[in-house]
Amino acid sequence: MSGLEKLLEKLCPNGVVYKSIKEVSDFITGFAFKSSLFQKDGEVICKTTNIQNGEIDFTNMDGFNIKDYAENLEKYLIRPQDIVIGMSGTIKIGINKANVNCYLNQRVGKFLPNTSMIDNKYLYYVLCNSEKILIDSVSGGSVKNLSNSIILDFEIPIPPMEVQCEIVRILDNFTELTAELTAELTAELTARKKQYEYYRNSLFENINKNYMVRLDTFASIERGGNFQKKDFKEDGMPCIHYGQMYTHFGIYAYKTLKKINENAYNKSKKAVFNDIIMAVTSENVEDVCSCVAWLGNEEIAVSGHTAIIHHNQNAKFLSYYFHSLMFTKQKEKLAHGTKVIEVTPSKLLNIFVPLPSLEEQCQIVDILDKFDSYCNDISKGLPAEIEARQKQYEFYREKLLTFNRLEG
Repeated sequence: MSGLEKLLEKLCPNGVVYKSIKEVSDFITGFAFKSSLFQKDGEVICKTTNIQNGEIDFTNMDGFNIKDYAENLEKYLIRPQDIVIGMSGTIKIGINKANVNCYLNQRVGKFLPNTSMIDNKYLYYVLCNSEKILIDSVSGGSVKNLSNSIILDFEIPIPPMEVQCEIVRILDNFTELTAELTAELTAELTARKKQYEYYRNSLFENINKNYMVRLDTFASIERGGNFQKKDFKEDGMPCIHYGQMYTHFGIYAYKTLKKINENAYNKSKKAVFNDIIMAVTSENVEDVCSCVAWLGNEEIAVSGHTAIIHHNQNAKFLSYYFHSLMFTKQKEKLAHGTKVIEVTPSKLLNIFVPLPSLEEQCQIVDILDKFDSYCNDISKGLPAEIEARQKQYEFYREKLLTFNRLEG
């Protein structure tokens, strides 16, 4: 920081000039590519959803054949190091770090900075630092939209070029160090999860094979209801939506994440203490049949695309089993579909479950609970550490990009 402080003292001791984006950069929005012409191969299109973690994510991009369009699409090219902004839904800044081109979709904008006035990477860091301010400026109802005029009129600090370059150097180094640490922590978390999965799979595989019984000998299945996300209410009745199975819940739960209005609740199918709630629709085979054991004291509404498994066994034992490799091999045979993967709830009744006595189930649950707790403690700790590093980076970025404003 001392080098930067000396530069600031020498070149702009009284502060820096603030200018609007339109004074230092041109800005264009994308082209309305026809979704009916999308294909797997060909040129690729950057949509808002392809802007992730400050850069353009080239996975799962839509492609197209440039010969299908009579327009000159050259100006919509996003070249390496170009800065883009998602302007609809979630407002996100990104930079093309890859050594490949892509095209600018509608509701995504591209900055064309005047490099005699502002360094390209400096502009990127300033925009990233201003994301929250831009988000607060958006209009719209359920889908937020950022207008061109808000972007063009947005004012940013423009210190001398030497200062801009020094800030870029510092932030580039900090970004690299943060990325390295995040990669190390993520690798550690992945290793712990694999270790946990290994022990869980081993426990079930070593249960006496004489204990294998069909699910329908001790359980029944009821399909979930049909309430939707629009029925969510902050002070309503407890519910579980099938989509939360992939993102929020683990082996068991005592509390729901969301609530719905009373009318939707009364019409919904319910799960009670000890039931298993299983999502039977997903985008992939890996996630289909994700489940949670409900151990709360209250009845909860359950959405569609689920199977509610009523039974008289240890719910945590069954939930652990439904997360095991032994069950995965069986569900893969039941899964069907292409874009949407489904498992018919009634067919789940034909799967086999290793079912020792309730006493043995409790012993196995005790072992897995301890291991699960150990891994979850680490899981909570490592993401928290990753988040702390990100906040530390954002703190220093904010500090570096905050200047006294030079008036006049």
